[in-house]
Amino acid sequence: MEEESAVELLQRYRRDRRILLDFILSGSLIKKVVMPPGAVTLDDVDLDQVSIDYVLSCIKKGGTLELSEAIRDYHDHTGLPQMNSGDSAGEFFLVTNPEFSGSPPRRAPPPIPDSISMPTPSAPVFAPSPVVSTVSRSESFDSTQVQELTVDDIEDFEDDDDLEEVNSLKISRRNPNDVGDLMLKLPSFATGITDDDLRETAYEILLACAGASGGLIVPSREKKKDKRSKLMKKLGRSKNENIVAQSQNASGLVGLLETMRVQMEISEAMDIRTRQGLLNALSGKVGKRMDTLLIPLELLCCISRTEFSDKKAYIRWQKRQLNMLAEGLVNHPAVGFGESGRKTSEFRILLAKVEESEAFPPSTGEVQRTESLKSLRDIALPLAERPARGDLTGEVCHWADGYHLNVGLYEKLLVSVFDVLDEGKLTEEVEEILELLKSTWRVLGITETIHYTCYAWILFRQYVITSEQGILRHAIDQLKKIPLKEQRGPQERLHLKSLHVRVDGEEGSRDVSFLQSFLSPIQKWADKQLGDYHLNFAEGSMVMEDIVTVAMIVRRLLLEESDIPVQSSTVSDRDQIELYISSSVKNSFARILQAVDKSDTMDEHPLALLAEEVKKLLKKDSTMFMPILCRRHPHATIVSASLLHKFYGNKLKPFVDSAEHLTEDVVSVFPAADNLEQYILDLIKSACEGENVEIHFRKLNPYQIESVSGTVVMRWINSQLGRIVGWVERTLQQERWDPISPQQRHGSSIVEVYRIVEETVDQFFGIKVPMRLTELNALFRGIDNAFQVYANHIVDNLASKDDLIPPLPVLTRYRREAGIKAFVKKELFDSRLPDQRRSININVLTTPTLCVQLNTLYYAINQLNKLEDSIWEHWTRKMPIEKIYIRKSMDDKSKCSTQKGTFDGSRKDINAAIDRIREFTGTKIIFWDLREPFIENLYKPSVSQSRLEAVIEPLDVELNQLCDIIVEPLRDRVVTSLLQASLAYSGFC
Repeated sequence: MEEESAVELLQRYRRDRRILLDFILSGSLIKKVVMPPGAVTLDDVDLDQVSIDYVLSCIKKGGTLELSEAIRDYHDHTGLPQMNSGDSAGEFFLVTNPEFSGSPPRRAPPPIPDSISMPTPSAPVFAPSPVVSTVSRSESFDSTQVQELTVDDIEDFEDDDDLEEVNSLKISRRNPNDVGDLMLKLPSFATGITDDDLRETAYEILLACAGASGGLIVPSREKKKDKRSKLMKKLGRSKNENIVAQSQNASGLVGLLETMRVQMEISEAMDIRTRQGLLNALSGKVGKRMDTLLIPLELLCCISRTEFSDKKAYIRWQKRQLNMLAEGLVNHPAVGFGESGRKTSEFRILLAKVEESEAFPPSTGEVQRTESLKSLRDIALPLAERPARGDLTGEVCHWADGYHLNVGLYEKLLVSVFDVLDEGKLTEEVEEILELLKSTWRVLGITETIHYTCYAWILFRQYVITSEQGILRHAIDQLKKIPLKEQRGPQERLHLKSLHVRVDGEEGSRDVSFLQSFLSPIQKWADKQLGDYHLNFAEGSMVMEDIVTVAMIVRRLLLEESDIPVQSSTVSDRDQIELYISSSVKNSFARILQAVDKSDTMDEHPLALLAEEVKKLLKKDSTMFMPILCRRHPHATIVSASLLHKFYGNKLKPFVDSAEHLTEDVVSVFPAADNLEQYILDLIKSACEGENVEIHFRKLNPYQIESVSGTVVMRWINSQLGRIVGWVERTLQQERWDPISPQQRHGSSIVEVYRIVEETVDQFFGIKVPMRLTELNALFRGIDNAFQVYANHIVDNLASKDDLIPPLPVLTRYRREAGIKAFVKKELFDSRLPDQRRSININVLTTPTLCVQLNTLYYAINQLNKLEDSIWEHWTRKMPIEKIYIRKSMDDKSKCSTQKGTFDGSRKDINAAIDRIREFTGTKIIFWDLREPFIENLYKPSVSQSRLEAVIEPLDVELNQLCDIIVEPLRDRVVTSLLQASLAYSGFC
């Protein structure tokens, strides 16, 4: 490809504006720009350092700036040498400061939307464009003359058909957030005027209002030459570099207007044309203020085609002015037509004639245009100067103050408060800009309420775009400044009441007032965010607090606007907060449920995992969100906790109803569900703050976990207790009643019984399901019964004590009963009868066996106290404090009564068994083991031979044997029984 100048290359790119836009929006500002005498390529503009929107504005503001000269200025600005060799075409320069940029960019360029095709840099093939037919011969693409590229030429790229597409691309690049919900509830304009049309007209109104105060000056055209390096300087500017804009050097109204021009992206050429046209329109009108001019009509009359370098740009400019006249005076008039209504059709015809004049030859077209504009003036001025809102005829020109055209224009003025390079911040001149915009209120019909409402909406929309909380705080301040009905004057109330439009929505066509048009989108967006605050404000609660404030302020204003009587704003706020909580909790629970369903966790039942996740949600809710919502609704925590209790309960109920046995799923789900329910009850109790918590508890549908788990556990307890009794009987059958060791002088059976009991207790407390005292009492009763069976089984094997005592001897000490009996019944007693009368089925145990049994029973009752204490200790650790506290009135009495009579039955039976064996042992030793020394030797011989010395030695042997085996705590009691038996025998004798 032969070398071309920068202008020639760009002119070639004009054949398809899409290519240039693709290059700009994708990061490649200028590609293969070859300039004589050398070759330089600018490529890969670092988008982190340069805003593409700012690049676009700089290109527009450059006027007749040649890109080739801009490149030379860039060399001068950066200090880089110009390349004079033709071999350097492959080199490039980054439009950034290398010291701050670091290494060259390695990342891929930003993705291009599917609707835009990215051309290849080499030898592109361009389709013919209809723009060629509108270009004059002097601007032919085949011309060898190097023509300066003006701002009008660049504007040629902005075809009306693609304008909406370009705007959407710009928004998509700078704004990842969705602002669709913030679209104003206003109908579209019948003439199809665009945002750019509104922006340019708004700037013309601003200039006229500034001219009314004498601040309008037409800058010299030499000024443009001094700014030829402005493009590259701006391209090299970053947010961190302290470069003062040239417009900031000017002071006063002149400098502020220059700032506004830059902020509103108005080219210098257009600025100069408008200023000159307004000054020309005012000349000859003595006593006329510039802001009372019918601006579009005056500009049409004072600005000619020759001031535009391109016919298409002029046609587009004229079309905008005509559309503004139609919208301001016909479609959206500030004053009703009345008798002038018949002139509207004539007015539209004249507008069409002005537009059609461009299709005629220059001489014919100019005549028609002039005559049409004159007739148009005759109709338009009377319409525009009719009095409205209390003003006098001719005092205000009512062409731009009709609703909703006026708020559309005012919005374009207000957006200039944002910094061009950092859209999340307000410009430093924000206060001066707002003060300047007040001068337009008269022309646009803006009141204090309209201003604060529009400004609040613009700030809030900018917050949604940038997510800058500082902008949100400014929006809240403006919302708070919106006067309520009683704070507005009667004239303003009437004026606002008249501002309404009819829009078509999902609910059909309806009338929408001004405040509803601007505040309803804010309310819709805030409601949507707060309706899922768990998701939208997961990272922090500070923003949520501000959004809640916005929602409540807007709600109050809209409730007042709709004339719906409310008892108090607090009630309305509480109702709305409950809706937010209900919606967000429902959405969060649905997400948790979906995540649990998709999880591959095999170790835990889904309902148990769901309970854990719901508890986490409650903890986050109570610590992050509820402190904010409780300021508007004192019971917000109760509402949230109750909803989650209900949602989880609906999922849990089928499982609880089907639970019949103690399965792994039951052991997994029941504790998690009960733990969640207890946590919810605790949250509700803590949120009541001294109120009657039972009122809120009664509103809950309990999970009935304790009741169902109690039934399941009781089945398990009954089966285990049956097993324990069987083990007791088997161990007693195998018991030989030999001491385990000299130190452990009890039988092995009791050790085995306690091992089985303790295993059962450990299994009982190892069941991680909720339990009540009913199940614990059942366990106590079962263990108590097992020890009773054990003690009674030992006693049942004892012989009767009466079977051991022999019949009364013949010679004995006198007893009245015996004497009487002796006289009545002449019968001799035989001392050998007891042996004969003893049944062969009586198994008389030995003294060591009886001592081991006594030791065993004593061990049983002694360990029983330790077992009881251990069970109560386990129970205390198992039961949560909250559950004990909630059931305090019921459980304390039950626990007290249970502790007093836990093992009373087994204690009574064991003590009775010990006493019986003790008495049996003493009787057996005296009447059976020492039968011969006591009976045969002590009483049958003569009296002289019957001495106690004969029984002392065998009695001492028995006592030694007894004391060697019996445990010390029982020794005295057994010896006492022995002495009692011997005394009873002596008395018997």
